[in-house]
Amino acid sequence: MSGLTHFDAKGDAHMVDVSDKAVTARVAVAEGHVLMARETFDIITEGRAKKGDVIGVARLAGIMGAKKTPELIPLCHPLPVTKVAVEITPDADLPGLRIEATVKTTGQTGVEMEALTAVSTAALTIYDMAKAVDKTMQISGIRVMLKDGGKSGRFEAT
Repeated sequence: MSGLTHFDAKGDAHMVDVSDKAVTARVAVAEGHVLMARETFDIITEGRAKKGDVIGVARLAGIMGAKKTPELIPLCHPLPVTKVAVEITPDADLPGLRIEATVKTTGQTGVEMEALTAVSTAALTIYDMAKAVDKTMQISGIRVMLKDGGKSGRFEAT
């Protein structure tokens, strides 16, 4: 299983041993978006959703999702997350909402999974809060945009 760190020599899944890694400042940024009907976009951006402030609730859900990542993803290490910021921006051209999550820690492993989980949780919350008016919404484009810190250094998506 060359290159896949979550498998041992026998091919069994295991949690990677990070005890010999240096403690460094680490950051990850992930993005994604939720595509929706124009009417749904208008309802959300005008604050007319029956369930309340869709963007505000989704932002909080994203923050909570980042903090719960090791409970959801079996082989993720529990990390001392030092910052989670979730920005949700309406984009009339989609139409839909763009989501960006930034997660920071000082530790022995990165926070890419926490950033991806933040975006995913925010997107799922948007869907949940608006599905009564639009079951055709699409969650899309979730990816890591930036990862920095640790032995492997900096990665920036193009």
